[in-house]
Parts: sequence; C-alpha cells; structure tokens
Amino acid sequence: MDRKPRRKSLPLSQALTGFVYYKSATGKSEHTIADYIVTQKKALTYFVADPPLATITRDDWIGFFAWLTHEYVSRPTGPVSRAPKPLAPKTIFNIHTNLSSFYTWAVREDLIDRNLIQTIDRPGYEQPVILPFTKEESILLLKACSTTRTWRSHSATASARYTSDRDQAILLLLLDTGIRAEELCSIVLKDVNLEANSIIIRGKGKGRDKKERTVHFGKLCSKALWHYLLPRLGHPSPYGRGVGGEGDSPLFLSRAVIDNTPMNRKSLYQLLKDIGDRAGIPHVHPHRFRHTFAITYLRNGGDVFTLQMLLGHSDMEMVRRYANIAQADCANAHRKASPVDNWRL
Repeated sequence: MDRKPRRKSLPLSQALTGFVYYKSATGKSEHTIADYIVTQKKALTYFVADPPLATITRDDWIGFFAWLTHEYVSRPTGPVSRAPKPLAPKTIFNIHTNLSSFYTWAVREDLIDRNLIQTIDRPGYEQPVILPFTKEESILLLKACSTTRTWRSHSATASARYTSDRDQAILLLLLDTGIRAEELCSIVLKDVNLEANSIIIRGKGKGRDKKERTVHFGKLCSKALWHYLLPRLGHPSPYGRGVGGEGDSPLFLSRAVIDNTPMNRKSLYQLLKDIGDRAGIPHVHPHRFRHTFAITYLRNGGDVFTLQMLLGHSDMEMVRRYANIAQADCANAHRKASPVDNWRL
C-alpha cells in the first residue's frame, strides 16, 4: 500500500511535534528544544485550523511573518507583572531559522516537496552592541565576590561571603576560556586537569550533536580553581580522576559545599547579576565574559582560527565580529600613538 498520500496529509501540529521529538532524540540541548516548542506554539496560534503541512503555501508563511511583525503581542508571565510587548526582531529571525530547519526535516521525511521557508528572506535585525568588560571592571567584579553589600545600620561594614572562592573561580574561568553558560554548568570534576591547565568541554548538545573540545586557562585561574576545590576533595591535587565517585560530580555547585546540586543556567545568571549589582556594574551576564575573552584574546595577538576552535563556533561569523572590534582598537591606538603625527614631522 502506498503511504505517501497519507504522509503528505499530516496536519501541521503533528508534523511540528514529530520534528521536536526528532531533534530531542538527536541530542539537542534543552534550551534549543524549548526554543523549537515556542516556535511551534506561535505557528499553531496563527494556523488555528491546523491544515495539512503540504497544503500551506509560501504566501501563507509570508502572512505568518507579517503577523508576527505587526500584530503579535507577547504577554510575559511570571511573578513580576510586565506589560505586553511586540516580538523583538531577533526573536522573529530565530523563528525563521527554526522553521527552515523544520522544513528541511519535513522534506527529508517526504512530508513536503521543498523548503518554502528558504524562499522567504530572513527578517532583518540590528546586531546588539558587543560591550566587553574593562580591566578595571573585572577587578571590581572579583572584589565583589568576597563581601556582601554593606550593612544598613553600618554603612562601612560588610560581611564575608562563604561562596567567594567558588564565585571568583567562576568569574576567572569565564574570563580565561570564554565558555558558554551551559558549558560551565555541565563541567564535572573528571573534565578538569589542573596539571595541564585544561578542561574538556562537552558542547551545547548531547548524543549525536555533542561537540567536545579542550579549552585552556592560565596560572591564576588554576590557583582559584584549586582553592575552590580543596574543601570538597581534601586533597592538594583535585583532578577528578576516574569515571565514578567524585569524578562525575559537578565542578560548580549551586550552594557551594552544602550539597551536590549543580549550578544551572538560571542560578548562574542570577549569581552574576548579584555580583554586578554589588560592584556597581550593569549588564553582567555569562556571554559578556565570552565577548571579553574573545576580544582580549585577539587584542593580545591571538589568531581567529584558534579562537574559533576555543569558542566552539561552527563558522567564522561571530569571530569576524570580534576581529573587526579588535582591528578598530588597533586603528584607534595608531591614531593616538602615530610617531609621525606625534613628532609633527
């Protein structure tokens, strides 16, 4: 019996669900799967009749993107009341990317004949400004790991923070390696080699999509990690050897030495925001440390191809942005320090 007619009559909702299941089975990260599900919900909100995927035309999808851009209103949920707002251009760009991936899968599954999303121009969006930390800001952030806010009753008094060793190790590792938030939270002790000053990073995905790479860090970061790990392992050489036992324990715990609960993205973001608040520095988040590492690496003479490998990028697009910023720094430095101009020859 020919199955093709039945496959090509599959409703949009079932096709999208099959796509999400497939991506989950191939090892995409929870964050990526959640993003696919958000795209799925928006598509089904627009195509309320749930038509067969094969009957949806290019014009239908153009109408969908026009609706997202001009009519759709996001209604944020959560404990804090926030006003409804339109979708950000970057969000619409991401939805286009997700749907293109969905259509590529659907063509491969013989649900449709071609990828209609690829025939629709990607929505444009303005790239966010890359703002790395300065040396002075980095020093202030490290100092803010050590003490609490000053007391209300004694403005000159602050308490020591029992997580200061952990927090300083986190900041230094982010600055010295440029790893992503999810990658930092996924590190276990057996991945760390303090003798070689290196860590095995498992990448964003799991299973087939898991991409391993090795990142390196300097002596000061190694010392900070050593101080942080000593109370947990009670040994001067905490390399986490072996597969079982301590070796599989998370490197960074969400509550220091209280239990074995790993740091997660949410707790990491909140931790860095709190440190930034104490230091008086706004917009402190994991990706800003990644930007700082990349730009400083290039400023200090590193090459773009090694940087791409260290950051775990699959292409050079983002690395080129970092390189352009570093190149602009060189041009500004030359304008200030030009021997001919300064000597007025």
